[in-house]
Amino acid sequence: MPELPEVETTVRGLARVLEGRTMTRIETRRAGLRRPFPVDLAQALTGARVTGLSRRAKYGLIHTDRERTLVFHLGMSGRWRIDPGEIGKHDHLVLETSEGQALALNDARRFGFMLLIPTMELQAHALFAEIGVEPLGDELTAAHLARLAHGRKTDLKAFLLDQRNIAGLGNIYVAEALHRARLNPKRPASVLAMRNGAPSEHAKRLAPEIKAVLEAALQAGGSTLKDYRKADGSRGAFQDRFAVYGRDGEPCEHAGCQGTIKRIVQAGRSTFYCPTCQR
Repeated sequence: MPELPEVETTVRGLARVLEGRTMTRIETRRAGLRRPFPVDLAQALTGARVTGLSRRAKYGLIHTDRERTLVFHLGMSGRWRIDPGEIGKHDHLVLETSEGQALALNDARRFGFMLLIPTMELQAHALFAEIGVEPLGDELTAAHLARLAHGRKTDLKAFLLDQRNIAGLGNIYVAEALHRARLNPKRPASVLAMRNGAPSEHAKRLAPEIKAVLEAALQAGGSTLKDYRKADGSRGAFQDRFAVYGRDGEPCEHAGCQGTIKRIVQAGRSTFYCPTCQR
């Protein structure tokens, strides 16, 4: 599933061709994806000008001058295609702009969805009301991690994947951040806080490593494992720099570590880590 870097990369790619443009045609080529398309989508947005694009957690947001925002989630296999040429069977929505630009939302597995939400109601909407801080913003600090984790028995991986704590983190980047911070994903989240609630040394290591791995992934255009492509059709490249994800049985790359990457299953999902240096 596309995570924060992939969605952010998609939004930046779309902004180059959508921001300030008028949507002259919107065609839905099926009833919906995981959820039905908004019934008034074409009527509501045909002729609307795109005033900006943004991202919240793993959602892309296309803001318009009609005070309505088109929210998209890419699901497992969704991606936008700019100037797609021939429209394929998995292109389920086609959008054209006043500049003659065509865009298609492609989703082979159809786990994505779109919603049309009044812009003023976004923050209070059920999708966003309980989402945690953005990890690339100033709010994600060691102190913030400690406040959330103090006394928590849930494991570190589950704690970081919980979107109510931190927005947009997924399986790949949690694994990579924990490895960078040399923290075992099975440890309780409470290790991020001292008894008095102050941030522990673990939290002080982890907060900057979360930011660092996401920034590195953004610079690489995200990770392409199967279906994900950037809006221009090119692949992301961060998968070539994974330190642990998908590398079970391979040597740990931390300097001086003689360990081997191991795969375990937590809550039905693969976890990759080095038992030797991640304590």
